[in-house]
Amino acid sequence: MRERRLGVAVWVKNTRAAKNLRKFGTIHYISKRLNYVSMYVDANLLDETIRIMEKLHFVTKIERSHRHEIPVEYNNARPDKAKEYDYKQEKNQVMALAETMTAEEGSPATVGST
Repeated sequence: MRERRLGVAVWVKNTRAAKNLRKFGTIHYISKRLNYVSMYVDANLLDETIRIMEKLHFVTKIERSHRHEIPVEYNNARPDKAKEYDYKQEKNQVMALAETMTAEEGSPATVGST
């Protein structure tokens, strides 16, 4: 099983030195234009790792990601009215088709019996 990882944005003075951050976690993206590194660090070592990275001469600022704090399940979500209408319309079409099929099956039997 994978360990829990948290995202960290590390602002650097020079992106060449950013490769040295590999020993602290997994580098996801390096922005050459904005001079930052997006990386993942083990959650249980996060505070210790940030303290060590802040001491590096090429690191200017470190920001933690708050993505893990955002809820992904929404309890108050309202149903989409357009989808409900489409489902009702589709259900009515299927029911009408089923009625016509049963009516067609029943009519030849009555014609043949007379």
